[in-house]
Amino acid sequence: MRPKHRSPSHPGVVLLKDFLEPREISQKQFAEHLGWTYARLNEIINMRRGVTADSALAFSEAFCMEPTFWLNLQCDWDLWHAKQVHSPVKPLPCFKEK
Repeated sequence: MRPKHRSPSHPGVVLLKDFLEPREISQKQFAEHLGWTYARLNEIINMRRGVTADSALAFSEAFCMEPTFWLNLQCDWDLWHAKQVHSPVKPLPCFKEK
């Protein structure tokens, strides 16, 4: 379990460290495999761009896995960072069923 004070791993870092480097696939090779520009892939890996549904589909097809893996990584990243600056909102009163 990840400590609560540390941000989750960005999906681009996971892609690089857990998928590309162990297979000795360069960013350039993978970008070409996907039919993407090097810049698009590099921006995800360097955390300047997030994983979209489209990129999650591409990664999941390339690595024979579910796209939700990539989307969940992005969701965890986004929520953790949003919580760091979020101001709590007072809850509305609960509705009672009649």
